[in-house]
Amino acid sequence: MTQALAPLPAPPEMLPAGITQAADMLAAAALSPSTLRAYRTSCTAFSRWCHAQGVAFLPAQAETVAAYVSMLMQAGKRAATISLAVAAISCAHELAGHDGFGRSRKVKDALKGMRRIIGTAPDKKAPATADRLALMLATCGDDLAGLRNRALLALGFAGAFRRSELVALAVEDIQQVDGGAIVTIRRSKTDQEGADQTIGILNGSRLRPLDAVTAWCEAAGIASGPIFRKVTKDGTLGAPITAQTVAQVVKAAANRAGLDPSEFSGHSLRSGFITSGAEAGHDAIRIAEVSRHKNLEVLRGYVTRANLLKDHAGASFM
Repeated sequence: MTQALAPLPAPPEMLPAGITQAADMLAAAALSPSTLRAYRTSCTAFSRWCHAQGVAFLPAQAETVAAYVSMLMQAGKRAATISLAVAAISCAHELAGHDGFGRSRKVKDALKGMRRIIGTAPDKKAPATADRLALMLATCGDDLAGLRNRALLALGFAGAFRRSELVALAVEDIQQVDGGAIVTIRRSKTDQEGADQTIGILNGSRLRPLDAVTAWCEAAGIASGPIFRKVTKDGTLGAPITAQTVAQVVKAAANRAGLDPSEFSGHSLRSGFITSGAEAGHDAIRIAEVSRHKNLEVLRGYVTRANLLKDHAGASFM
């Protein structure tokens, strides 16, 4: 006679609060700080919209999320912004113990229809290529703010840095060597676990980013810690700058150089190095040694755009 298996004990109705909070913290830590900020902003906007419509926010119905997609589309939001909002809403539901919307047919169809109607092509900003950057650097003054901005622009370009990487750099991350420096990037978009990435940066003979960083640090008295910090109107140092400050510095320098500031963003420094490298004839693999792209197809897109008119098929008969 087969012995009956003992029934499994019933699960507790609720985990201890400490365990639940710890699990939520670990789940949140899987996201980058910038993604967490974007998710919080998106979820706040969605909750306010739900309140105004008189519908539940958490848990929300799939029909509610689909309607929100339609509202955002009518409000002129970009496809990437709408997709991020849905991802944020889905993440919030999963962290709260509810089903997300990754498998919801209604939500998936709403996103698919949205992409077909408004398209998914990103709003590309102009790259701050080497020639453009030289013009921008020439507009930076020799006061403390000007020295910081010159160093920020030059180093941001030379290392093809993302904004978050650039503002996180510390003095200890730059090791001067003959002809340039070895820079350690502690955490980046493609290295969320902090395994560290290292790149080589040339000082060069034209843009001289390392000279600019040295001049800024010496003038500001920065010997350790974050390199790029706020400068008050009276010339004193404040807290480390934010990624938004990078965009503001780029736009202001573009405006002073006679360029259209609306065409530039903080990403223009990174795309500027990549584009300049492609225009100089370097292949994607060599450029990736600096830009740290894991997906070379993304990088090849920059290279292709930079070379659209080189060896053009119509060159012999146009």
